[in-house]
Amino acid sequence: MRQRLSSEPDRYRGRRRVPTPPRSRYAAVVTTAFVGAGIVALGANALPDAKSVSPSALDELKQASITSQDVTARGDSADRATRDSRIDKTSTEQDVWLLPLHGYEFNSPYGMRWGKLHTGIDLVAPEGTPYVAVHDGTVTKAGWFGGYGYAVIVQHADGSEAIYGHSSAINVKEGQQVKAGDQLGLVGNTGHSYGSHLHLEIHVNGQPLDPVPFLKERGVDIQLEVEAIYDEVAAS
Repeated sequence: MRQRLSSEPDRYRGRRRVPTPPRSRYAAVVTTAFVGAGIVALGANALPDAKSVSPSALDELKQASITSQDVTARGDSADRATRDSRIDKTSTEQDVWLLPLHGYEFNSPYGMRWGKLHTGIDLVAPEGTPYVAVHDGTVTKAGWFGGYGYAVIVQHADGSEAIYGHSSAINVKEGQQVKAGDQLGLVGNTGHSYGSHLHLEIHVNGQPLDPVPFLKERGVDIQLEVEAIYDEVAAS
């Protein structure tokens, strides 16, 4: 509020009001400001007789406002800490296993085929579709690998390894550390292949295992194209 100088002429907009005594007008303003959260607006420059309001009452209201702000800030900090803790736990403590790609057609399961053991599963997808590591590990092979064509092999910390075959391109190199979800290469039709697809094998102690139950035990359902890790994060 701007204080009107004594030399400034009276100016009214709209209907004229009946003049009120200065003290009554200031008292009305002080009362309205005090009741309607005008604490900040009260001051000697704005209202000459604002000193008539009890200083202890103003101090109590100001302190209540500050305390309320502090509680809100502490609450926000606690919420952020809880969310950050949950994210950190998801990324560092959980044993993450993922699908190697999405939008595929499950074809040629593990088992006997054409009189011999088909030691992996085939996931049909267009050539050039990116595929990723199903789990953290070290790349032990990245290049041509006989009937697998261009292939990537990742050794996991638990001793298992995953073989990704028939790639059209490879995006990693031997000795590289990868995380679950890191891109390894592109789906292709190289080696002993009869169409564009990703051939995935899981070996434990040098022996091939059916990837479907192996990955299902780790929260990844190849047949339903479901990754449990995302459901857990969303639920938390």
